[in-house]
Order: sequence, then C-alpha cells, then structure tokens
Amino acid sequence: MSSLRPSPNVLILGGTGRIGAAVALDLLAQTQADVVLTGRKPRLPSGLQPYQSRVRLLAIDLADTAGLGRAIASAHVVIHCAGPFRDRDLTVLRHCIAAGVPYVDVSDSPDYVRQALTLRAEATAAGVTAILSTGVFPGLSNSMVRLAAERLDTLDTIQLNYVVSGSGGAGKTVLRTTFLEIQHPFQAWLGSQWHPVQPYSEPETATFLPPYGPCPVYWFSTSEAVTLAESFEVGSVITKFGSLPRFYNALTAWMTRPPLRRLLQHRAVVEGLAQVSYAMTQVSDRLSGVGFAMQAQVSGLQNGLPQTCQVDFCHENTAIAAGVGTGAIAASLLAGDLVRPGVWPVEQAVPTALVLAALQQRRLSLSVKLHGENA
Repeated sequence: MSSLRPSPNVLILGGTGRIGAAVALDLLAQTQADVVLTGRKPRLPSGLQPYQSRVRLLAIDLADTAGLGRAIASAHVVIHCAGPFRDRDLTVLRHCIAAGVPYVDVSDSPDYVRQALTLRAEATAAGVTAILSTGVFPGLSNSMVRLAAERLDTLDTIQLNYVVSGSGGAGKTVLRTTFLEIQHPFQAWLGSQWHPVQPYSEPETATFLPPYGPCPVYWFSTSEAVTLAESFEVGSVITKFGSLPRFYNALTAWMTRPPLRRLLQHRAVVEGLAQVSYAMTQVSDRLSGVGFAMQAQVSGLQNGLPQTCQVDFCHENTAIAAGVGTGAIAASLLAGDLVRPGVWPVEQAVPTALVLAALQQRRLSLSVKLHGENA
C-alpha cells in the first residue's frame, strides 16, 4: 500500500478565464496542489499545458447550487474568480462556510465586499478563513498600504495610484466591471467623512517606477477604498487610476458624462462596449504591452515629525501579477501558514512578512522610500 498522501485540491471558479488561469499557474508552479478549473464550457488554458496532469476541468454553472456545493465540499481551498462581482451574491462564500473550506476571491466590487464582510461572525464560528479581494489591485495594493502604515506612528492620508498599459492582460470581465463602476458617483473617505466623488474626475500626475514615469491618474472606485478606511485610523483614502495609451483616459471620462452614463445602465450597452473595447485593446496591447505600475503613498507622523512612506511595484503582465497575489495567499492557506477564521480584507488578515516572503520566492520585490523631516 502506498504511503503517499494525496495532493491538496484547489477549486478555482472561473478558472479558465485570464485571471483564473494566472492563479492556477502560480499555484501549480509554487505548490504541489492539483487544481480544478470550472466554467460553463471549460477548456485547458494554453499556459497550463505543462501541468495538464495536475489540472481537471469541471463544467458547472454557479446557478447550479447543488453541483456547486458538491464541488466546494471536495476542495481544500476555493478561489472565486468568476466575476464581475458586482453581479454576484454570497452563495459561494456561504457554501464554503457551511463546508468548512477556506475561501479566497478576486472581488473588485465595493458593494460585494461590504456584503461579504457581514458574514464574518458566521465564518469565525465555523473556523473558516475567508480572504476577500486578493490579486494585485485590489490585493497586493492593500498589503503595500499596510507595509507603509507600519512605518509610521499615526496616519493622515492614504493615496493609491495605478496605471495600466492597454488591457493589462485582463479579459472582458474587467472591462465590464469598468463600465459598471463609472455609472454613478461613489463614496470616498475624505476628511474623516464619506463624500460622493465623480469617477474619472480631478486628474493629477503620478510618477511611477520605470518604464512608466509621469502618468495622469483619475478618481476611480475601488474595494480598497472601503476596507482601508476601516482598517486604519486615517483621515482620507484616495484611489486614482489611469490607462495607457492616454487616449483611453479621455474615452473613459467621456463615458461618465450624463447622457452617455445613462446608456450604461442597459446591460446590452455594457456588453457591447466591453466587446468593442476588448477588440481595441487586442490591437493596442501589441504596442503598449499589458503591464502596470502602482504606488501607495501613506503620510502621517513618525516620532512627531511629518513623513510619507511610498511603496511602488510594477510588472510586465497585470494578469500574471494578479495570479501571484492570489496564488500566494491560497498557497499560505494550503500550508497552514495563514489561519484567521472570519471574513477579512487582505490588509487585516495577511502579515507583511508573509507577503514579502511570497514575493521573494517569486523573484519579485517592492520599492520602499521614506520622505520627510526624519527620513
């Protein structure tokens, strides 16, 4: 009789999409886990061919609650990558809590995150660790803020800036999410109060790591803005986003004008725009690439003196980086290195040391700089 223990099994819902496949690639490369990729018509992503013996495809619809429950019950960790999360309910998370299975998602919808956090007590009682909004932004961005905040005694302002080349290597789901999020003003934490802010307003220039340098960024709704304001005692949380080539910014800002914004309330319009935008990025990506850069600027006091800690990161492929961010957390859950029952945003559950070790293992790093009177 063989003494070998079976490999752990990770269920990735939406696993054949670009983000799901990137998460699977990271797990297959960094752990001994087998992965189950789901979709309505699942197919093996080309990048996973070298690992096909450790990959199983499962045709499933999230509306099939019985089949979904069976798949979740047989997993060691569940990773929810089937967006857009603005349209998702808490069915998957509730199944994981009921089955006692750790849960990870790549949610990027503030509304979804607020709903999921209401299940914290249930997850805690069940002993289930559930980590929301993993990936790169949100995800690694949250950890960058935590790293910076740990360098200061008190906080005043958190500002996150992002710039993405072309599609960033993402698929149509991310584009749909963008059109959904720019329809309405969103709530931003400013001056210790929530205020409505118009998406893609108040442009400013942020200077990112090479090869990006100075780029325009605009207000954009993110799930980080919701959780960071609750995770830290801070006066303001600012989240701004920009695209390259720069004309994409003008097109997005144009879509936020009232007559066009009303059109986005129709799903057929959102779907059509996502299809057209995806086709455009397939052309522009060849020129711009699919990378990104982001920075967290956290200002406050250290030893009574004003100081800003800036943390920067960039990668040549946004989807691959998102896979790293989610894969690292899932790997930590599999190894038992991350155990915190409840439902949590990344910055509340994942220690900085774990993040830095995971990046080092993958030959990636963060740039950290201090600016101020005692830097």
